[in-house]
Amino acid sequence: MLNIVTICGCGMGSSVILKMNAEKALKELGIQAKLEVSDITTGKGAARTADLVLIGKELAYLVQDIDKPVIQLTSFVNKQEIKDKLKEYCEANGIH
Repeated sequence: MLNIVTICGCGMGSSVILKMNAEKALKELGIQAKLEVSDITTGKGAARTADLVLIGKELAYLVQDIDKPVIQLTSFVNKQEIKDKLKEYCEANGIH
């Protein structure tokens, strides 16, 4: 099972929306995953046990020092962008 952390500035609103949209995209792709929401400060710690980090492009520079794959998104509500990027990541890493 894929472990994913969704990160936003405060960890209360947009990361929850991103989590829900990522869950929908993963379900459509047939990929099982556990998703956790986080703010940017605790997200770095949560990323240590995650396989993948989802974050907005505007905050991505704050996680450039973590040793995990990071998917940068332009929109947390653009379900197609989320699905496309997750699909690309999973295909590149042999995750089905």
